[in-house]
Amino acid sequence: MVQEKQGVTAPTGPDGAPRRLLWGRLAAAALGGLLLFLAFPPLSWWLCAPLGIGLVALSLYGCRPRRAAWLGYVAALVFLLPALAWVRPIGLDAWLALVAVESLFYAAMAAAAALVMRLPLWPLWFAALWVAMEWARSLFPVGGFPWARVAFSQGETPFTGFAALGGVPLVSFAVALCGALPACAVVRAVRAGRAGRARRVVPVALALAVPLLGLAVPRPADEGRSVNIGIVQGNVPGQGMYALGDEPAIVLRNHANGTHELARAVREGRLPKPDLVVLPENSTDIDPYRDATARQIIDASVKDVGVPTLVGAVVAIGDENRATRSLVWDPVTGPGAYYDKQQLVPFGEYTPFKEIFLALFERANLVGRQSVAGDRPGDLRMGPVTIGAVNCYEVAFDGVVRDTVRAGGTPLVVQTNNATYALSNLPPQQLAMSQLRAVEHNRAVVTAATTGISAYVTPDGKVAWQTKERVAATNVVKVPVRTRATIATRVGAAPEWALLIVGAVAIGVAAWRRRGEDR
Repeated sequence: MVQEKQGVTAPTGPDGAPRRLLWGRLAAAALGGLLLFLAFPPLSWWLCAPLGIGLVALSLYGCRPRRAAWLGYVAALVFLLPALAWVRPIGLDAWLALVAVESLFYAAMAAAAALVMRLPLWPLWFAALWVAMEWARSLFPVGGFPWARVAFSQGETPFTGFAALGGVPLVSFAVALCGALPACAVVRAVRAGRAGRARRVVPVALALAVPLLGLAVPRPADEGRSVNIGIVQGNVPGQGMYALGDEPAIVLRNHANGTHELARAVREGRLPKPDLVVLPENSTDIDPYRDATARQIIDASVKDVGVPTLVGAVVAIGDENRATRSLVWDPVTGPGAYYDKQQLVPFGEYTPFKEIFLALFERANLVGRQSVAGDRPGDLRMGPVTIGAVNCYEVAFDGVVRDTVRAGGTPLVVQTNNATYALSNLPPQQLAMSQLRAVEHNRAVVTAATTGISAYVTPDGKVAWQTKERVAATNVVKVPVRTRATIATRVGAAPEWALLIVGAVAIGVAAWRRRGEDR
């Protein structure tokens, strides 16, 4: 098929667009996806996020929705394949399937964006649609998968301050808007040539202003209180799907020994005395409620350190189920208050559509007992403070963290077990999430991990201390205790819902206008 213009013929695609333009769009979408990946940890080239989104927006401008959907899917594949490469230890097929499914959300967003880009002020509507896409990914399928939201590439950047105003969704909106505005300037430049210079300058100026506004977001000040928190990273012997090793109780003993080492360092004056100690998720691989030896090992280590200790345990619930538990262990009274993980990992802690998957995939049986989700936030009294317990995967979910803070949790404590994914890009990505949560809620965040990265993040989002991976480590960090709520904590999901409504209205208006043009 050819297209005639002033007597010259040019090859065209099925929809009449010049093939060179189609290849250009494809290249822009792919490069945009690559830049998005580069923005995320461990590289953390944060400025690549708005640049990448801008290229994706340029690739979509002027497209029909169907072609835009394919371009969005390509951009997502290039982005998510490396960004979610940490899934590979579970299986190559699991990694590819996850990326294929998650990319569908970007395709749907791109198709909708092709419509709203015909409206005035389209960078605003495009950014709102980006937030809507990330919201949908966080809900379904099987409970949602909010990993790789663009805000999580902004752990400590000029955009981070927006988290204190409107949470993670507002950060994503700001980054997407900052990328779409220069794209708008490019479109105007191509259309207007040398004329209309002001129409090109304004979007660029606004794009530069967005991160500056993030720096201007007010944040609560320090309140003069602090608490000393001991952190134990015990390490594990194996790697990948068999990271916990074959030797019984090895993970339990590693963390008990780490707790004894912490107590010894305190007695010798090498570390300050903690007010409480935090162990990682799965710091005991044996249920201390049912095994007397495990109970004795934990109790001896907690008595040695002499302060309340948060133990991560997988405990039996009846004969068939289990719970991932954050358990407060007192040196005098033993196990007491606890928090059960609410947001469970599909195919890791439970099997969705169990009858189907267990019949089709042998690996699905590795889940073993099916986990039961908790039903209350993780506010746990430990010594002089009420900590906010958040368990591993949950740090990616806005509602879980917000409810824990609203229940009185301060500081936040993230117990995590990344042993299967050690030395991949998962641990640094998860640490960046903790940075956003710290700013979002004006809370220090302490992370204890089995193999790393254990860390302490200040309420300003700065990583004040962190461990290496695949090593045993202990430390005592002095953490500020803050109780004042940010605007984001108070308003909750309202900014996200407002952006969802804006995106939906924009789609409706664009569809109505298109229908009128087709008549």
